[in-house]
Amino acid sequence: MSSAAVISDPVALANELRPVLLQIGRQLRREVHPLGVTGGQVSLLASIRRSAGVGVRELAAREGVSPAAMCRHLDRLERAGLVTRTPADRDRRRVGVEVTSEGERVLRLVRSRRTAWLTARLKRLEPEQVEAIEAAVEPLSALLGPDE
Repeated sequence: MSSAAVISDPVALANELRPVLLQIGRQLRREVHPLGVTGGQVSLLASIRRSAGVGVRELAAREGVSPAAMCRHLDRLERAGLVTRTPADRDRRRVGVEVTSEGERVLRLVRSRRTAWLTARLKRLEPEQVEAIEAAVEPLSALLGPDE
């Protein structure tokens, strides 16, 4: 397909691409279930790891949930031994959240399982199909750029 064809009908391409991306995303989320966590919990763990010591309110705002809802999510992760909450030294009202070593282990296992799932499927494809996917990674990544 030429780039002119893609540009001339972005709606048609979006309608073809959307269900494929959703199904791939669902399957990757399912890969975490044997580990005893949900896709949402993994996403939250990854967010906490990127900003170790992040406050509960800030984390809630980033994730688009209320602080009370975030506390419930964190309660579950803390009971599972995946995160710890520590009062800040200067302001005891502020609580920072960090991923524990067990949480790091879970994140490594999730990454490994998801990579294995994708690798197995890529190995089933023809070389030309793999090349096409490889060429699509950069433009697909550009879709995640800032909204205007």
